[in-house]
Amino acid sequence: MQKTVTSREANQQFARILREVEAGAEIVVTRRGVPVARIAPARQDGVRRLTPEQEAAHARSMARLRQGWDLGGEKFDRASLYDD
Repeated sequence: MQKTVTSREANQQFARILREVEAGAEIVVTRRGVPVARIAPARQDGVRRLTPEQEAAHARSMARLRQGWDLGGEKFDRASLYDD
């Protein structure tokens, strides 16, 4: 997938552009509509892929985190911590 951005956008959004490149995108940087640079992944296989077992473990972990843990205590909020 190739995307074109202006030099100004590349300067202001460099972190986002790097994330896109890391995910496999190729970015062409233009100045006044003329292509001047190409940012591409360093390796074609640079995107980390999880094994099916790792994907399943990740899904289980995320589900458990969303559910939370019952620690057997009473519920409280931040304000009640500092009442005294």
